[in-house]
Amino acid sequence: MGHILLLVLDLGGTFVFAISGALAAARYRLDIFGVLVLAFAAGNAGGITRDILIGAVPPAAIADWKYLTVSVVAGLITFYWSRVLEHLGQAVLWFDAVGLAFFAVAGAEKALAYGLNPVMAALLGMLTGIGGGMLRDVLVNQIPTVLRADFYALAALVGAAIVAGGHMLHIPPIMTTYMVAPVLPSTQSNQTPEQDCCHTFGL
Repeated sequence: MGHILLLVLDLGGTFVFAISGALAAARYRLDIFGVLVLAFAAGNAGGITRDILIGAVPPAAIADWKYLTVSVVAGLITFYWSRVLEHLGQAVLWFDAVGLAFFAVAGAEKALAYGLNPVMAALLGMLTGIGGGMLRDVLVNQIPTVLRADFYALAALVGAAIVAGGHMLHIPPIMTTYMVAPVLPSTQSNQTPEQDCCHTFGL
């Protein structure tokens, strides 16, 4: 059950952040190759970094075809329907918050499974959540959102800390996942309209 939950969270986060990367590429009018590159980078950078640091090599995003497939599908959807997604700005922000929650939980859970202590697991959960967005912003020549908006890293750290705390208290992972779900979207909703725009497109 734990393995299935981790895979679902990882793939869910990959899909959502791949959309955010593809949207940034579409915003800068990149061709389909550029859209797919940013989709894969945004969707998998955090997870790849996490896996390397905990010794889970080769990283799941490279070893498992599902991650590439999910990223490509998200990129193609965004490439052909980017205008529709741009008009759903608030919805995209909500999905981005959900993706951050998915990755924060998945990152912390996987780090705990590999024997890391709860504090380091929480930090790796945060890294998993913010890694893709950082690489996305760098690839479109922007200062990463995490360096300009403290809520972003804080939201990921809070979510990962809840997971690590639940592990210490022997709370089942599925329960801590439900506990994290309402936390990150509500944190994201505190952004100003200007921050919303910047966060959605990595500007």
